Order: sequence, then C-alpha cells, then structure tokens
Amino acid sequence: MKLLSYLVDRKKFIGVLNQDETWAYPISAVGMEYKDMKELIREIGRSEKEMLEFITGREPYKVPGAAPLHDIHLLAPIEEPDQDIICLGINYLEHAVESARFEKRAFKKEEHAIYFSKRVNRAVDPDGGISSHRKLTRQLDYEAELALIIGRDAKDVAREEVKDYIFGYTIMNDVSAREVQTDHKQWYFGKSLDNFTPLGPWILTADAVEFPPKLAIQSRVNGELRQDSNTGMFINGIEDVICELSQGMTLKAGTIIATGTPAGVGMGFTPPKFLVPGDVVECIVEKIGTLRNTVVE
Repeated sequence: MKLLSYLVDRKKFIGVLNQDETWAYPISAVGMEYKDMKELIREIGRSEKEMLEFITGREPYKVPGAAPLHDIHLLAPIEEPDQDIICLGINYLEHAVESARFEKRAFKKEEHAIYFSKRVNRAVDPDGGISSHRKLTRQLDYEAELALIIGRDAKDVAREEVKDYIFGYTIMNDVSAREVQTDHKQWYFGKSLDNFTPLGPWILTADAVEFPPKLAIQSRVNGELRQDSNTGMFINGIEDVICELSQGMTLKAGTIIATGTPAGVGMGFTPPKFLVPGDVVECIVEKIGTLRNTVVE
C-alpha cells in the first residue's frame, strides 16, 4: 500500500494510491480525519490500515473524493519532520571506496556504523526544486537513498523485533555540498542547506515488501544512469542500526532514517560530475517509484 500527501485545488489531503497507481483516494473516504501523515503514522490502527487496503481495489467512481494522479500536486509525504533525519554514512562498500578516493585518503573499512543528522525545515516535494546555493558550493551532489519511517516509539528494541517498528519506506535524495562538507570536517552543514532534502513520492508500507528489503536502487541525471545497486548490499543492516540506536535513544514514531547511498555519486567520477542548474535528478527504488527533482538557481 502506498500512502501520499497531496494538493487538489490548493487543499491538502492524505490519501492512498489505488492498485493500478492512477488515482489518489483520500483517507476521508473511509472516515479517517488525520490532519497530516505524521499523525496518521502515530495513531493509525490495524483495522484502519485494512480499510485503506480494501478501498485501493475499488473503482474510482465508488470512492468519494477520488482524484486522478495527473490532476493532483504531490507533496513530500512528511513535509516537516519533527526531528532531524538520522542518516547512515558510507553504508555501501563501493561508495566507501569512491569517497576515500575523492578525499585523497587511504580507504579503510570502518568498524562501526557512521551516523550523522540532516536538518530539514521542509522537505522538497516530488518534482520540486533543489536549490543550487551557487554562493556556497560548486560541488553540488546527489545521493539516492532508501529511507525508512519508524511506526511506533522504539526503545531497547531486539534485533529480531525491528521489523515490527517500521511503518514504511520512501526515497530520499541526500543532496550534498561536497566542499562545505569537507571544509568543516563534518557533514551536518554541507547536507542541511535549504531545499537539500527531496522526499517521496510516497510511503510504501512495510508489509508490502520482504524484510529486510532487498530492492534495486538507482539514480539518473538527465537520463544518464549514475547509481545502480541494491539495498541488500548494506554494510550495516536495518536490524543492526535500529537495534543499536534504540539502546541509547528513543526513536519516536515518525522518525526518518536514511540508509546510505551506493557508488555512482557525482564526486565518484573522474572528473567529478557535479550538478548544475537545470539538471534533472531521478532517484529510483524498486517497488516504491521515482523521486524526480530539478536543480534551480
């Protein structure tokens, strides 16, 4: 099941895609009144999920408020996260190698997961613009990532119980200003500039895929394939990450965790292939869809 946030005639809705993914059905069609996706994630019950799943198979004329997908404006599924996004760095081996090469240092496999956070005032909508921030960077880069959303507060979670705490998955482009990232010897500022977090196009509920997910992940820039890997190649798996983090901190429902990017980012090429205004970046994850954004001045 795919849940989405969207606009119709400037009015916001939370909805579900029908089975052939051509119509959006508002959650109000089954009597739900959650004001946004964050509230839905925190409070939705099993019977409500079943009702939503049921209406995805109904004909559009039988669903009040149904709108064709081509007539709606997609929003980031979680527009304003309650907290910074938790990110994994260097979570694919080949990306670790290309990162070391770009930074002119010897490659060394890390013993532990690398965590950092990404500030997001407002996530960029599917088809929204990535700000180029030309006054700050000439090394604008893309990173296609699978992002997971925590479904209920997680504390001291056992590895075998992790799957029960995941609400669903979406796609994130971890846009990065590389020289800002390296000049400051940490990643927070260079990854947290305004409009650096495209998110979407919707949330695929966790029950729709196997766990742990082994999904093809790609990126394209102006149609050129850049990244091409699979989430089954994580160095640090989702079970390990959530188990480890929840031993020392409570992961609140709605928390977004970005799982890292594979090789093929702009800095990994010789010479590098950084983004410029006008470039169209597509981040694609199997079974979820495509997140497409254009770089703007």
